[in-house]
Amino acid sequence: MIALTRRTVLAGLTTLAAIPARPDSAWPNRPITLVHGYVAGGATDIVARILAEGLTRRLGQQVVVDPRPGASGTAAAGYVARAVPDGHTLIAIPGGHATAEALYKKLPYKTIDDFSMISMISEYPFVFVTHADHKIQTAVDLIRTARSQSTPLLYGTPGIGSVHHLAIEQMAKMANVRLQHVPYRGGAQVVTDLLGKRIDFMIDPPTLLIEFVQAGKLRPLATTGATRFFGLPDVATVSEMALPGYVVTSWQGLAGPAGIPTPIVDRLNIEVADILAERATFERLRAVGNDPRPSSREEFKARVVADIDKWTGVVADAQIERI
Repeated sequence: MIALTRRTVLAGLTTLAAIPARPDSAWPNRPITLVHGYVAGGATDIVARILAEGLTRRLGQQVVVDPRPGASGTAAAGYVARAVPDGHTLIAIPGGHATAEALYKKLPYKTIDDFSMISMISEYPFVFVTHADHKIQTAVDLIRTARSQSTPLLYGTPGIGSVHHLAIEQMAKMANVRLQHVPYRGGAQVVTDLLGKRIDFMIDPPTLLIEFVQAGKLRPLATTGATRFFGLPDVATVSEMALPGYVVTSWQGLAGPAGIPTPIVDRLNIEVADILAERATFERLRAVGNDPRPSSREEFKARVVADIDKWTGVVADAQIERI
């Protein structure tokens, strides 16, 4: 968590004031485009729009969210990596930015070097769920059932190599169970087929599942964080219930093309932290299952690097063919 003091803010403003007169010294001098690589209305889109509203207020320029879905977010990332690094094109990236590096043989960009990492925005666990009529009640039941029956349990994810897929493969390896992956083209269809009882379980961030859980249509089996999820305090974690040491969280973050002038990156980092400290923003993010998690640019980069290492290992262990 970044610690902001009056001295830190003043130092940042002094640095900005010292920028030589050039086009980026008046930044921002036109609307800012905040790109992301997922569908409108999805988890990344929701968080991006909350952040964009705050940045619009604080920067004095409109921040326009531009969804560019396709190729698991890599098309949008490639677009931003090639953008002019003047601070007017930014990207909201989720944890899938790291899993793409683990899964794809070749990407149209360098996952770390082609981006200016600005700040984490939020962090969240996943929730294991099944349909309300399934015999499985908890993560312990899930593991026990997977071990005892001859046919593997079916689980759905938004696609091969998604964080969802790799998180379940990591669980299967730790539990020494065999499960059958059913990949889809997006999370909404996974929920539809789980509600239709065509698969046995799934995991997803709380953002899109919580309403089905609260309505009694889906049963939560466990959450994947190090501690219990604030939105489902009565649901145990996988680690405390069944597999000590199993912790999976993902995140949303803010980045831009490599080469954005340091004063602009520093200004954005401070603005993100201040926006996330606002009570209204804090409550809006928590309402969609996200914990506000501002960071330094170095901390954010380190998290992406650590996740790449983690998921590369899971891909290798699970013998998932790289695309």
